[in-house]
Amino acid sequence: MNSSFSERVRRMTPADLDQVIEIAASLKAAPDWPRTAYLMAMDPAAARPRIALVAEDSVSKTVAGFAVASLLASQAELETIAVAAAAQRHGLARRIFVALAAELALAEITEILLEVRASNQPALGLYRQLGFVETGRRPRYYHDPVEDAVLMHLQL
Repeated sequence: MNSSFSERVRRMTPADLDQVIEIAASLKAAPDWPRTAYLMAMDPAAARPRIALVAEDSVSKTVAGFAVASLLASQAELETIAVAAAAQRHGLARRIFVALAAELALAEITEILLEVRASNQPALGLYRQLGFVETGRRPRYYHDPVEDAVLMHLQL
């Protein structure tokens, strides 16, 4: 990522999916969702409402990262947040999360929950910096490799 990258965070659209799926496929820790899962995340009539955002370069319109959160009453689950390898270590995940948290607050969400691989130290560090606290673990939750899920939450 060059230093002139100027992103804007906005709602995900179907036109973003090829880039979103490419980013997810390139990252070991990102979920391996089918296209239909992303389409459902954008569907306001879906049984489980979600907010799906992308960060795109304002000039090139290249998607550099994305996040998806599902909503349930006053809680949200951060299902994924991912940043393309070339755009990592520049604060983009934090900026995506801040935009997501603002949208969640508008939706009257007061708490965000998430689970993350115990070995994913970059993500754990980011979540702690954002104010998330560990609330528990799910032993052997993840496979390939088998490892615990760390459960975290944040009060908005």
